[in-house]
Amino acid sequence: GNDGGGSIRIPAAMTGLVGIKPSRGRVTNGPLSDLVGDLVTQGPLARTVADAAALLDVMAGYQVGDPYAAPAPRRGSFLAAARREPGRLRVGFYLASALDVPAPSDEVGAAVESTAALLSELGHMVEPVDPPFGSWMSDQFGVLWAAIAALTPIDPGREHQLRPLTRHLREVGRKLGGVEVAEVVSAIRVSARTELERCREYDAILAPTLSRRPCRVGELRKDDDPEADYRAQVEFSPFCSAYNITGQPAINVPLNWTEDGLPLGVQLAGRFGDEETIISLAAQLEQAAPWCGRHPSVW
Repeated sequence: GNDGGGSIRIPAAMTGLVGIKPSRGRVTNGPLSDLVGDLVTQGPLARTVADAAALLDVMAGYQVGDPYAAPAPRRGSFLAAARREPGRLRVGFYLASALDVPAPSDEVGAAVESTAALLSELGHMVEPVDPPFGSWMSDQFGVLWAAIAALTPIDPGREHQLRPLTRHLREVGRKLGGVEVAEVVSAIRVSARTELERCREYDAILAPTLSRRPCRVGELRKDDDPEADYRAQVEFSPFCSAYNITGQPAINVPLNWTEDGLPLGVQLAGRFGDEETIISLAAQLEQAAPWCGRHPSVW
């Protein structure tokens, strides 16, 4: 998959899969590239942590001219990371987003808290932390998202086939001025540096992936009101885009399930360039509470 604001982790959380958004520069975007803010990256979806890690080993690579390059794995490979114990880690966790959105459901809060409790049982030091960024992030991210939509090459004769939301974002993006976009890119990069410094003391950060249980197909779509459509998506997943802005790796872990058998994903974010630690930690969680082969009862 690819992930510019959660589009690997969100479907993984909704379907009980492992989904890894790698560090910025881990997987080349060449020959095309995200020209605005470098939010988008490619990454694996799989049933197990080891499968996802193995695919990331294959996908990882630098292409000449890439603006970023993530450091190589320190200890061999990502698959090797999935097969070794992570050691005792310091893990921060939070439940509420800093964005101006409704609080996550009780089910989601319980999923994060039960994961934090399991991490403690496994010997890790787990403590609450403040969520990243502030309420302003949503507006700035929206500017970049509209600019990316406008810059994506589309055959003009087929633009009418795009979803109303995508057409709306392209229209908004075309109205943006170059200075306005450059100011947002600069502000976001400065804020990202501050956030990366703030969370350096933690080996991993635990957070929800979604704000509530998986939705039904089409439930969030509002084709007659694209702005409301976009807002519904932000409220459904306000936790993912922060790590596209910072470029940190993040992995959805399908550890928790609702009482009626639907998956409730949580995500682990790591230090920039350190997929190995969160892969090892996710694999440890998988070993402690295996999920492979578990399916929603509605199947």
